[in-house]
Amino acid sequence: MKQGNLLIVHGGAPTAVINSSLYGAVTEAKKHPEVEKVLGAVGGTGGMLKEQFCDLSAVPEERLKLLLQTPASAIGTSRDALEPEHYAAMAEICRKHNIRWVLFNGGNGSMDACGKLFKACVAAGVDVRVVGIPKTVDNDIAVTDHAPGFGSAARFIAGITSEISQDVRSLPIHVSVIEAMGRNAGWVTAASALARTGNGDGPDLIYLPERPFIEEEFLEKVSDLRRKKGGVVVVASEGLTGPDGKPIVKPIFQVGRATYYGDVSAHLANLVIKKLGIKARSEKPGISNRASIAFQSETDRDEAVLVGAEAARAALAGENGVMVGLRRVPGPVYQVETFLIPVEQVMLYERKMPDEYISADGCDVTDAFVEWCRPLIGSPLRQFVSFKPTL
Repeated sequence: MKQGNLLIVHGGAPTAVINSSLYGAVTEAKKHPEVEKVLGAVGGTGGMLKEQFCDLSAVPEERLKLLLQTPASAIGTSRDALEPEHYAAMAEICRKHNIRWVLFNGGNGSMDACGKLFKACVAAGVDVRVVGIPKTVDNDIAVTDHAPGFGSAARFIAGITSEISQDVRSLPIHVSVIEAMGRNAGWVTAASALARTGNGDGPDLIYLPERPFIEEEFLEKVSDLRRKKGGVVVVASEGLTGPDGKPIVKPIFQVGRATYYGDVSAHLANLVIKKLGIKARSEKPGISNRASIAFQSETDRDEAVLVGAEAARAALAGENGVMVGLRRVPGPVYQVETFLIPVEQVMLYERKMPDEYISADGCDVTDAFVEWCRPLIGSPLRQFVSFKPTL
């Protein structure tokens, strides 16, 4: 049996459960005698190119288990702009360090890197098996039902929307606009709908990037809700665009695939203040939306461990150029199973919210979405009580 090292690389924005996938991959790899060392690229692809590796197989189990409750990436991640020569260099680094298996944990961009490294190793004649582990807050990876990272982000946005709704209901004098992650895909924004209990709490309006934002309609709806309820809760995607397809808030900075937008929530709150004369507040959780362990979904965590372990098993079984996916098992009880997806089917492809999950008026979601999303956030959200009448 030919022995070698297994390398794990993190790419893109970290999540509340990317370390859980790391835990699953490391613990599975350690079961296989052909794996000499389980290495982590310290700092993503940049760390790999600099040959900065840590030996994860030497970490004691009690410390390794802390990965399950550690946010972000314990080995570091990156968003390096990679060229063909970088992938050729990676292939040679694998040869130099006797790396026979590489696991890429990330989203669309990382799966693109996964596929390109796979091709570079084949072209260079380097015997390496490359397998992708899905990870994304935005839930925009193709083919798979969902990806680890999303469930915890969904729980976070639903949880804080529920809390803010209680505040607005208690003192109904203003409009609260919450900005959610999801530049081009509205999955996280849509998950705020899980905050609703049927007792008149928010969100009252949900604005997704899949639909054009029309300022006049927004102001009309807010004004009407303000008259009826007093306080209004709006959840809006960071990537809202107008009917012309341009962002409603101009990007502050843009280079390559990276775009830094101004605050959509602040923009909408200012519109309400200036044009309706109503007190308004903006909330932008930002990084906490993806990094909160307090809102980590146990379902999300367990599935992250599952796909990490399955990726290691697949690579060690000889699979190559694939990503682990999740699909639901039919039946009344939520269950998933893993399957392998050719990586070319997920490279840089963004899956957006389908029409059947978006309300006809474009500023809410359907019951079908809520039913699909609810199992992913894990245990029920904290329950609250109010003695005010339901509006």
